[in-house]
Amino acid sequence: MSHHRPETLAHAPLGRESAYPEHYEAGLLYPIERAANRAPLGIEAGALPFVGEDEWHAFEVSWLNARGKPIVAVARFRLPADSPRLIESKSWKLYLNGFNQTSFASREEVVATLERDLAEAAGAAVSVELFGVDDEALMPRRLPGECIDDRDIAVDDYTPSAEHLRVGGQVVEETLHSHLLKSNCPVTGQPDWGSVLIRYRGPRLDRDGLLRYLIGYRQHQDFHEHCVEHIFMDLMARARPERLLVLARYVRRGGLDISPWRGTPGERPPLPLRLARQ
Repeated sequence: MSHHRPETLAHAPLGRESAYPEHYEAGLLYPIERAANRAPLGIEAGALPFVGEDEWHAFEVSWLNARGKPIVAVARFRLPADSPRLIESKSWKLYLNGFNQTSFASREEVVATLERDLAEAAGAAVSVELFGVDDEALMPRRLPGECIDDRDIAVDDYTPSAEHLRVGGQVVEETLHSHLLKSNCPVTGQPDWGSVLIRYRGPRLDRDGLLRYLIGYRQHQDFHEHCVEHIFMDLMARARPERLLVLARYVRRGGLDISPWRGTPGERPPLPLRLARQ
């Protein structure tokens, strides 16, 4: 499959050989405007049809304390979906690598530095938490609801098609999930593996059609965040649920995992939800 590099990444030092940063540099973060990817979905800036966050875990966070001793931690970041910009993951990794040989007086200084730099890049406040590597909060859990992956279906379409989404007349409230989500990185073309949870109240979704639809992302090239928004918008248009939550948990790559969620106002994801593949 050919790999197309989007215009929004034309000047990014990403997907190319990059010098390992010896010290902390805020300028390594590469923000990308969300609007360019939202416009084809009919999403207008300032009038988002959803609430949500992009939750990140960084498993390779380290710095030096005031006496030069290394400290290691796992970081959790939450970017609001209404921030004007997302942050490209490989630039985020390079940025975090810059902490490895940089001294900080305290964990509080590390958190304050991360919050400041990430907020500047994203254009909105970013929540930052640091955990010990054995913290119970990081232990894997299972997705709630019914897994639809064992359905015996034939598939010959590997691009997203909302035509697969069908509903019945019965109104239900249920939670479904699949571990067959796969899309491709728009920077490198490499596969991004993930699981997706759909919680809704509305006309009953046809499970065969829903699974075909989700498998349709298998050759789709886009950021994790925009894949989730694509799924949300298609479900709202085709199924017209009263309430909807779409949550994706993408597999860790380069020490980072990304778990975006989008929902109708008032929806929140079930927590904690870090999966074994993350």
